[in-house]
Amino acid sequence: MQFKPHEYQQYAITHIFENTAAGLFLDMGLGKTVTTLTAIDELLFLGEVNRVLVIAPLRVAEDTWSTEVAKWDHLNHLRISKVLGNPKQRIRAMNTGADIYVTNRENVEWLVKQYFNDWPFDMVVIDELSSFKSSKAIRFRELKKVRPYFKRIVGLTGTPAPNSLIDLWPQIYLLDGGKRLGKTITGYKDQYFSPGRKNGYVVFDWKLKEGAEEAIHNKIADICISMKAKDYLNLPERIDNHIEINLPESALNKYKQLEKDLVIELGEDGITAANAAVLTNKLLQMSNGAIYSENHEVVEVHEEKLKSLLDIIDAANGKPVLVFYTYKHDYSRIMKYLKDYKPRGLEDSKDIDEWNKGNIQVLLVHPASAGHGLNLQYGGNIIVWFGLTWSLELYQQANARLHRQGQKEMVIIHHLISKGTVDEDVMKALENKEVNQNMLLEAVKARIKDKL
Repeated sequence: MQFKPHEYQQYAITHIFENTAAGLFLDMGLGKTVTTLTAIDELLFLGEVNRVLVIAPLRVAEDTWSTEVAKWDHLNHLRISKVLGNPKQRIRAMNTGADIYVTNRENVEWLVKQYFNDWPFDMVVIDELSSFKSSKAIRFRELKKVRPYFKRIVGLTGTPAPNSLIDLWPQIYLLDGGKRLGKTITGYKDQYFSPGRKNGYVVFDWKLKEGAEEAIHNKIADICISMKAKDYLNLPERIDNHIEINLPESALNKYKQLEKDLVIELGEDGITAANAAVLTNKLLQMSNGAIYSENHEVVEVHEEKLKSLLDIIDAANGKPVLVFYTYKHDYSRIMKYLKDYKPRGLEDSKDIDEWNKGNIQVLLVHPASAGHGLNLQYGGNIIVWFGLTWSLELYQQANARLHRQGQKEMVIIHHLISKGTVDEDVMKALENKEVNQNMLLEAVKARIKDKL
């Protein structure tokens, strides 16, 4: 296929070419992979770089980059080696002659330790830069060690700061080594933020100082460009449908009892991000219809979401339906309940191909494993959120698997919401685009006040 870049794509290609450190904050569907590959191809041809490392989510590393190379005529000559699998397979891939080496982010620690003394890459591309938003994460600390060896680096993401501008520091540090936002996250916080709620020395949240947001944007504007799909693409209409589910009285009573017991056990003073997450996690499980017991056994509570899912699939009249689930017991229960429709889980590139050919009626996908980079828009236009997520980033990325360039039909996104449960809090937060740790804490504390 011939590549005729849109004006915005050519702008992005030029931006990569002209900046040794480049951040492309491109919305989903703008073709950031082919854009980056085109820039890489030019840099390789001119001898600006010799070996390129791409770090991506596992599914994307397995499929997307190699698929894009094979898809476009001007990229067919590029050689790609996938540094995946067990250590022997990775070493074999590293010893294979190639232009671009693609690995998943979980392998960053291994890669740095294995090749630290003789770092072989002069260009690094981080696909989904926001997955390096934690300065405490091993993947960030390890990549930071070899950052001085990069002649060029490109960071790609559609959501650079999904929770807070605090998340931006580690990502920009990997791009510029601390030139713009400072060498340490402590210095960054001190300069641009004020501590909010805290307990002793523990700060629960940070507030932007007056004028800080504009100052941060100005600091990084020379190396980072941001593009929104709505400004460049005529995407099909998207319909968000909320399906409210009335739980049986017995199930709702069990839910309320669990909520009360957990809330009272924690008490308002005991609420932290960690145990608030545990509480809402258990409540979300029960909202979906089952919960793990202390013995890790699955205890079923109701089938109401399963029934609603079946209604949606029946109403689709044979059209493919993409279902996002949260827990393993969700997956197992859905597979069993819908066995007549031969549902499939997303395992590999063969499943992606079969879906896009329209050969799978019900495809089950976990948003954390398939949210980034996968092109599923050719296989269907109906999404069902069986279980909701607090992660705005995962939510947006997952929906963009269908609502993206190449989609020909209106995209319908169904949300199954159990009334009177934490589902309502999560949906409200997602709609307000305010999903972060603070929202989770406030949701839990609000429930505490109702119970104490």
